[in-house]
Amino acid sequence: MTAAPADTPADLHIDRPSVADGAALWRLAKESGNLDLNSSYSYLLWCRDFAATSAVARDGDGEPIGFITGYLRPDRPRTLLVWQVAVDGAHRGRGIAARLLDGLAARVAAELEVICVETTITPGNTASERLFTSFAARHGARVEREVLFDTPLFPDGPHDPEVLYRIGPLTPHLSH
Repeated sequence: MTAAPADTPADLHIDRPSVADGAALWRLAKESGNLDLNSSYSYLLWCRDFAATSAVARDGDGEPIGFITGYLRPDRPRTLLVWQVAVDGAHRGRGIAARLLDGLAARVAAELEVICVETTITPGNTASERLFTSFAARHGARVEREVLFDTPLFPDGPHDPEVLYRIGPLTPHLSH
């Protein structure tokens, strides 16, 4: 793994979200400007039911400043699907998303024997493309890409295709 950028907050703490974090995760997603916003109720449920496969970054005061939500694929229980990644606008560009992703991947590799990470990214989302391809490079993993959901599948108006990024196998040192 590479070291965090010099401006990554020294007091950054990454852990599992709790139900009490649901409102903050909803706010971070809403303010991101590029995520599909789910209902506030769904973020509360996510923090309750998928805390083991999600992570929250907290500042020195314990306030959430970023998150990753994910789940294990039912048909591939050693694959973590990363659903959403968001970092508060005031903290972007400081390596927090990479720290979240590395921390979550290490935890689920150790606790749940995850060996593969998947996510979907819309074309042109260069920040997410960089986040996940650099994650793969840090961990010596291959990246496979294919369109998972094409534009005509979305019933609620124009939507860019969602491209599946499959990253793996993850190297054994990940969980150390």
